[in-house]
Amino acid sequence: MSDRKLFSRLVRRLLCLTTGLLAFAACAYTAYRFWPLDLHAPRYPALPAPKIQVNRLVLPFAPGLAAAKVATFNDQLEAFLHFEYLRGREARDGSDTSRILLAAVDTATGPSYEIFIVSDNDLLTAVPHLAQLESYNLIAHYELNTWTEKDFAYHQRQSHMFDVAYGVPTGQKLESLSSFQLRPALARFLVFKSQTDNRVLARSDPAPRPLTQEQATQLAADILDVAQFYSLPLDYFLGVGAMENDYMDVDGDLAHAVWRKRAQPDDIVLRRTRKRVMVSDYAIGTWQITRETLRAAHQLYLKDKRDYRLLPARLRPPQELHLNSVDDAVLTTYAGLLLRGLLDHFGGDVEKATGAYNGGVRAPNPAYASGVKTVAVYARRILEHASVLDDPTTDVKNPAITPSDVPAPSPAQAPATPQQKQRWRLAAD
Repeated sequence: MSDRKLFSRLVRRLLCLTTGLLAFAACAYTAYRFWPLDLHAPRYPALPAPKIQVNRLVLPFAPGLAAAKVATFNDQLEAFLHFEYLRGREARDGSDTSRILLAAVDTATGPSYEIFIVSDNDLLTAVPHLAQLESYNLIAHYELNTWTEKDFAYHQRQSHMFDVAYGVPTGQKLESLSSFQLRPALARFLVFKSQTDNRVLARSDPAPRPLTQEQATQLAADILDVAQFYSLPLDYFLGVGAMENDYMDVDGDLAHAVWRKRAQPDDIVLRRTRKRVMVSDYAIGTWQITRETLRAAHQLYLKDKRDYRLLPARLRPPQELHLNSVDDAVLTTYAGLLLRGLLDHFGGDVEKATGAYNGGVRAPNPAYASGVKTVAVYARRILEHASVLDDPTTDVKNPAITPSDVPAPSPAQAPATPQQKQRWRLAAD
């Protein structure tokens, strides 16, 4: 056999072997891709199965406890404020507030704070309730989850930890905290109050816009400066702002008018008779000061002997009042001056002074004063705890908000006390 024939035979065998290997590989790959595989099916039905429980139809959707995540926040104080507010609203409807829970979660970008509502394991009741909260603008969305008993106990401990942190007495009182310490927490408090205003929640037309963080930060600085300048009780000053307009710059009582013998400069004349004129007396801005009261406040300012150079320039009233172009920052100064004058008139009695801010010196409004006091107590508690917790160097007895074992909360948690509302607010809110 010649060398050429031997070489040809070797090549043919090599090609046959290669072809066989390729065919085997192709068959093996095909078998791998199409061979039946075992699927890990859940132990419970993928679709809810209706059942009859206690003579009624239910549609269970979770193998364990049913829970819905209804809000997520990056800021601790913002989360706690909304958590308390949601509990207060649910308490008024007779719901079990112990099933509303707040938990802190560690994420790659820092701590996250989540609010949950533990619901009945029944789509026929859970979804309508959550949809109702969503329609009331109390929650923005909801995400259904399933928990084990261990998960539930963990979230209960977390919620209890927040209640303890914002409930136990602090080592520092509101009066001892500096403006630097108070400003960040106060700004967040102002934003929250504007966001939970009934006109905002109801999306009325036209609905006022909640404060932005920038607006709230500036207003917080103004309130602190004016309260310090006039030696006002900050908590009650905040109560007045909340009762009047929830700190939003919106004019009110647009139809209110008064009769005068003659019109003055800047008056908006609505009607004239032979001897009198009717002029508009609507309430202006954040502090709802009527046009006539604003004239009286300006006269107090002109007679006041305090050194107004100690106030920032943006808060100083002008020497000549122009009713149709009053800056809202200056209105904060006028509101502080009015409250200071009322406190002096009533010998420091804050309830009479705040009642007179709404009803006048001759007929202080006790219901209004009660609403101011409710907000004042709430604002004091929130600001004292938030300011202290924001400052890690402060020596206080409050526990840190971190996952740890703490005693489980009692079955019934005390709901937040609702504040009294102005006449344009819902009677049940």
